[in-house]
Order: sequence, then structure tokens, then C-alpha cells
Amino acid sequence: MKGIEDVESDIMSLINDKQEVTFDELKDFAATWLIDVDTLKRGLSELEKANAIASRSSGGILTYYMLQEQQHIKRVFIVEDDKNINKLMSISLGHGYDIMQLYDGREALDKIKDQKPDLVILDLMLPGMDGLQICETIKKDQSLKETTVIIVSAMEATSSRFKGIKYGADYYIKKPFDPDELRSLVTIFLKKKGKKFDPLIDLPNEDRISDSVEKALKGSSDGYEIGRLRVDGLASFASKFGNEPGITILRLVSQLLQDRMHESGGSVFAGFLNGDDFVVAGSEKDVGRVVESIKSEFQAVLPFIYQSEGYKPIERGIEDMYSAQNPNLGLSYTEIRREALIERRAEVLKNKKKKEEVGSYTYDELRRMLGSENLDITITRDTNGVKLSVGKRVDKEE
Repeated sequence: MKGIEDVESDIMSLINDKQEVTFDELKDFAATWLIDVDTLKRGLSELEKANAIASRSSGGILTYYMLQEQQHIKRVFIVEDDKNINKLMSISLGHGYDIMQLYDGREALDKIKDQKPDLVILDLMLPGMDGLQICETIKKDQSLKETTVIIVSAMEATSSRFKGIKYGADYYIKKPFDPDELRSLVTIFLKKKGKKFDPLIDLPNEDRISDSVEKALKGSSDGYEIGRLRVDGLASFASKFGNEPGITILRLVSQLLQDRMHESGGSVFAGFLNGDDFVVAGSEKDVGRVVESIKSEFQAVLPFIYQSEGYKPIERGIEDMYSAQNPNLGLSYTEIRREALIERRAEVLKNKKKKEEVGSYTYDELRRMLGSENLDITITRDTNGVKLSVGKRVDKEE
């Protein structure tokens, strides 16, 4: 049996090669190395303690990320007027950061402009200046726009989460917060090796979605459901108001999904199809609960979305002569029947090369299998971030 140092070396080699690896993938590789699960968990724990790797649950899947050596200590500002919570946040981050604790919004913004921190943890209800103003100012300042902003707030999240994302916040955490979640997010935002961490595309990739498709096809997976959660009207919305507002909507839905995945305890899976829809999979009961919860919360935030683009609520009884031009966003869920999935998968497999492994699909192949090939929205990403393009069917009403 391998010693713990050899196990850690094997784990590091695998994660370094792929940049990010799920726990299930690590278990599969560990089995080929004759490493038992307890030893694997111990090795992962030791590597996390040494700040060589970091983990977080993403889309219902525990994922490990490779961390890079830092050339300089990252500077983190905590802006929270409650001294006890401020202290808890500081303790949660642990060692290895240059942390400044601030309690007043106006003073914090002056310090941020002067010292240019790498990351700001920001409450919304602050004396002097509220957190949304601070966030917006940071993201509009060319010298500060690369500063990561994580909002941690007890304010009712329906509107404040949307506003935070719209003003440029990279993530929104509801109070009472989970110290482990905060620490993981900060670590991955600041130290992740490879491409920059982006919560929109941090949902499981095509390999993980491929696994969920194969699971849905297994005869032993009775009661396992897979479907598409689509943002209806997003192409028209983005065409009318611009790509950034469109990306804001996708970020909002992505973070709502992350919340539900966290609350489900890993019983539901979610992935992003690089368009205007997401994949949701799990037991019928759990998927139904997650979908209804997200649809309800999204419906509640719609008035704030419309108002942010200049549409104000219309008084009852007064006809709106421009109603036909109003944006009409919504979430719809479509379950993918097993029979349809089998048929589409067979068509995809006909075009795959013989040497390619069955069960590993590209985004294009997954969209065909899940009935999502006619894209209204296409998402691409490069070193400059995420970009949204409106597809061919923008004028088509469903």
C-alpha cells in the first residue's frame, strides 16, 4: 500500500494535469492506484491544509482546484460594520492574506482607491455609503475593475442579489454565511491555477454533463430525471439592452442554481450548456423542488430586472401602448424523456469516431441530445472573460 506522501504526489499530479477534478473522478483514479477512500480523503485534507489545492461544491459536485504559488501576498479588504461578523470573516479566511478590516462605507472606498486590494468582501448595509455604490464604483474604475467583489449580506436577496451582480459583484452570499464557503470562494478567486475563476462557467463542464446523461440512460436509474432549465426571452432581452445585461441574467440564474445545489446536499446536479439553458438532473422529487424554487425566485426578481432597464410598473387599468415591445423573460423547464434521449444519443454516436470513448460528449453533441441545438444565445470565453452573442432565432417568438 502506498504511503500518504506518495498518495499526495499522485493527487497533485492528477489535479495539476487537469486543473480541476471532481471527488468521484479522484475515487476512480484512486481505485486504479489501489488507494482506499479513507487514504484518499486524508491526502486531500492534508493538501488543502497546505494550501496546495482547494475545493468547493459546484453544481452539486465536489470539485478540487489546483492552486498556484503566489508571487506576493494577496490583499483582502473586509467591509462590514458589525465588528463580530467582521472578525468572523477575517478568521474564516485563515492565514496567508494581508487583511484590512473596515467598518464605514465611505472610509472603505477611499482606502480601496488608495491601496487597490485584490479582493473586497462587502456588506450592503453600511454607514457612510452603501455596498452597492461601492461595488459599482469599483467596477467602473479602470484601475480597480479587476478587483474581485464578494457581497455577503443579510438583506432580502431577491432584489439585492440581482443588483449586486448587475453592478459587477463576482459573487453574492446570503447571511448567515458558511465560513467554509467564504474561505473556499476567496481562495479559488485569488489562487486558482489556470484560467480565471468565473462563477457563471464554474458549473460542471461537458464531461460532468456527459456523466449525467449516461446515468439518465441506465436502466437501474429509475426515478432519475434530467431536463433543461431555459431562460426564455433572453435573446430578445440581450438584443434590446445589450450583451452585459444578458450575461447578468445568466449569472443570476447560475448563482440561484448554486444556492439550490448547496441546499440539496448534493442530491441534484446542474450544468451550463453555453447558451440560454442549463441542465438539471437528479431524483424526480428533488429536481421538481429545485426547479419550482428557482422559477419562483426568478419571477419575484423580474420587476427589478425590468425597472433596471427603464421599465416601470404600469398602473392597473391603463393600457400600455408599448407592451408588445416589453421584454418577456421567464424560466421554463423541459424534462428530457428517456426514449428521446436514447434516440438522439444514437444519432450522435453515428458521427463519432470509433476510437472516441462512448459517454464523453462535446457541448454541441450534448445540446443535440438534450434538444437544445437551435441556439438563441451563444456563450464564448477567452482571457478577457465571458462574451454573449445573440443567435439566429432572436426574432422568433415561442
